Amino acid sequence: MILYLDTSALVKLYVEEENSSTVEHAVSKAKIVATHLIAYVEAQAAFARLCRESVISEEMLENIQADFEKDWPHYMKIGLNQSLLERASEFAKAFALKAYDSLHLAAADLLLKKANEEVIFGCFDKKLNQAAKIIGFSLLS
Repeated sequence: MILYLDTSALVKLYVEEENSSTVEHAVSKAKIVATHLIAYVEAQAAFARLCRESVISEEMLENIQADFEKDWPHYMKIGLNQSLLERASEFAKAFALKAYDSLHLAAADLLLKKANEEVIFGCFDKKLNQAAKIIGFSLLS
């Protein structure tokens, strides 16, 4: 099984939140864990925000960032190209998604079309999950 994680799911691997154990379990079962390159920036921004909001300490932030940097090379990363941008734009219009959510869905859709095995979509955004289900994904739950 291939597990595609948007940033909301990816962050749960590094910060203990509701559903963190669900993501950890799915990652342990996955042959490949994939995400879009934009998740790097989104995750780093999320970690910094959690520190600014005093949800995590500076020391925790440093440890989380170190763990994330160590793991990042092991994820399959979907890059950006014109056709992916166009597909993301279509999804943004069709499902009223935010820009980065549309990019994640387009990246996962590309993976779904090319994979010879099940692709599970891991996300904790209701609207994005609804769109993913409509286009044929099994959802992480």
